[in-house]
Amino acid sequence: MQSHPKPPTPSGPAAVVDVEQAEAALVEHYPRLVRLAYLVLPPSLGRNRRVLTAHALTQRALPRSRKSADAALVPAQRGSGPHADPGYAYVRLRVLRSALEAGQPLRWTSWPKRAQLPPLFPQVRGLRLFPRSGGADELALDQRMSALSGAARAAYVLRGLEELDDTAVAAVLAAAGCDDPEDALDEADDVEERYDLLASPEFDPCSLQARPTDLMRRRQHMKAAGVAAVAALVCGALLGLPGEGWGPDGAAAPPYAQNPAGRAALDPGQLTVATASAWKRSPRTDFSVWPARGNLIGDRALLRRALAVWARPGESVRVSATPGSPSGAPPGPAQLLFAGDVDSARVVLLYDGLRIVRYAEPREGASGAALDFARVDGAGGTEANAVVVDRADGNIRYLTAPWVRSVSVQDLLKPAAEAVALHRSDDGVTDPFAGPAQSGQCTSWNALLLRDESGAVRMSSDLGELVPAHLTAGRPEAPREATPAQWSKSACSLASVRSNGVRAVNSWAYARQTLPEGNGTAQWVCTRADTWRGAGSRILAQFQTADGPAGAVAAKAEDSATCGSRDPHVLAGVRWKSRGGTWYLLAAGSKDVASLTATGGARVPGHVLARRTERDAELSLTGTLPGGRKLSPPR
Repeated sequence: MQSHPKPPTPSGPAAVVDVEQAEAALVEHYPRLVRLAYLVLPPSLGRNRRVLTAHALTQRALPRSRKSADAALVPAQRGSGPHADPGYAYVRLRVLRSALEAGQPLRWTSWPKRAQLPPLFPQVRGLRLFPRSGGADELALDQRMSALSGAARAAYVLRGLEELDDTAVAAVLAAAGCDDPEDALDEADDVEERYDLLASPEFDPCSLQARPTDLMRRRQHMKAAGVAAVAALVCGALLGLPGEGWGPDGAAAPPYAQNPAGRAALDPGQLTVATASAWKRSPRTDFSVWPARGNLIGDRALLRRALAVWARPGESVRVSATPGSPSGAPPGPAQLLFAGDVDSARVVLLYDGLRIVRYAEPREGASGAALDFARVDGAGGTEANAVVVDRADGNIRYLTAPWVRSVSVQDLLKPAAEAVALHRSDDGVTDPFAGPAQSGQCTSWNALLLRDESGAVRMSSDLGELVPAHLTAGRPEAPREATPAQWSKSACSLASVRSNGVRAVNSWAYARQTLPEGNGTAQWVCTRADTWRGAGSRILAQFQTADGPAGAVAAKAEDSATCGSRDPHVLAGVRWKSRGGTWYLLAAGSKDVASLTATGGARVPGHVLARRTERDAELSLTGTLPGGRKLSPPR
């Protein structure tokens, strides 16, 4: 392990920086400081929030008082440029300290720091802002940096963006509150020194693209707000009248309950209930044939509360919906799937033909209730195998379909390990098990293996929603049930499609390639995540070496037919360095690609390519299909 210098111990009093001097440095070097904050902030925030948070932290870098402020206890850099300016060193330290604090997890034992909270300003409504996309190298670097700790990311950025030597980096980190700067430097050593990429537009939060938020969802929210305003006026008058409160004639009843369908939707006696054996006689295997289960299916008061909250959730109710899932009131009587005690909550699962709705309240009353919506129209067989009944402290419990015979959990990063059998209650509720990590390093990824009555094993993964995503493998025209080994190097990429309303994800190893200079073999894999709403599909093309732990992202796209049943073709390329230090352009297309044309016009027959190149050479790639159609990497 490389030995790094320890941070110098400051001697003498700290320099004094005039506030006007710090303000001038902030204004002059604002883009540089915002880029630094953006790179140090955890990627788990998402690009839109990282952009706004980076600007907020930089704008708050000035001291609150107009008096002079102590400069950082860091030796100023010699020479010209911003490093020699103590005002710049001061605001840079303030930005860095805030960015490191923003990446720390919230704890119940202490009040959150200001940097850990969503920024009040700047705010952008109706738009998502994010930097322009870079190439494959920027994607690979961003992926590697996301696996580092906040202090290690800061060390890497200070080396590359600020061009500080290790002594100065250690000093800045120590002044910013890092407990072990030397350990951060050691961790940053594990990432290849591609400092030139830090100046890429991929990491420039001042040069942004704008896209609208979910327009359909926003329209629904506006309509819901209008309905809620009318409901508030009506209910305000009803509060002064006698009634039972939760019933269809009480104060909690929404205005639509005045029509017969609305009244039926609020009446627990009108709920549809399938018999225990309905699924055995039905040609369908979907949620409509799930029997009602749980120890509270006869609790009319609980069911009435669940229906009333669904119809008109109050301000204290936490409401969530997967993208594309309407969150409005039930159109008529729903079907009851489950009502029972789960851990410290009472949970009700309902189905209206389009959505699964989960209502949960604490056992000690109805305060702090939660209401979750998930779109499941057209679900059948595998997609209707399980629903989340409880999620707490990183653990998940599922309610499984009546045709599921056994359940086990498999860590996809350890495909050779034996799957762990999961116990279920008589009602079909599983014991809790650890779901995939929400953030941080991807050290494990637990998938659910469900064996049905035919003996087939279906594999699914939790992606933060009520219904797990079905994992498949093979050509897009005919995907088949996947095995853990087929997902071992692609599992961590599932984090990029979390909470996106994903229905199924297919992993397709579309090409294999022998690496130059006897460096072994590699495979090219395309993963495609399709959503319940149709739009919003996400594609990742990955380059995976036989001895590597995970794949490197070579290309990605959104809302594209590439790598799907309608367009089962794909092409991607990467720059790759051999063990001997030689740089190559590697590329591969699906097997039906007749030829490849690389940078400079060099054309080779077949669907794989390997040619020497320079480290910083431009990467241009085109494939040709037998009919003459041109194919480009997804973007």
